[in-house]
Amino acid sequence: MSDQPSRLELLRFARRVVVQQATAAVRQLDGWIADEERREAERRRGVEMRPSPPEWLLQYGLNRRNVDAVHAGDCWAAAKSGRCRPASREQVVEALRHGVVACVHCRPDTALGMLDNP
Repeated sequence: MSDQPSRLELLRFARRVVVQQATAAVRQLDGWIADEERREAERRRGVEMRPSPPEWLLQYGLNRRNVDAVHAGDCWAAAKSGRCRPASREQVVEALRHGVVACVHCRPDTALGMLDNP
């Protein structure tokens, strides 16, 4: 008898190797899918738990005491300034009455019906 494996034995060996590698690859893909599903669930939870944006914002000056401007809560200019804090409707109306400038981009004075503010 020959010491060489038969062609059939070599093919069966090759099949076992391919099945083993494919199983490992599928296991790796399943892990990646599970990781991505976990990350997506965390993103969704984060969005759901995020507090709603404030309706109004007061922009403070560099000294953090003087109010420089009034913004609507979704104003892009307020987001860029980095010096805004949430405010109630009453605080915003009071600031506008005391001459604080309304943002020219979001026009909170228009939204509040206070068009006489310069």
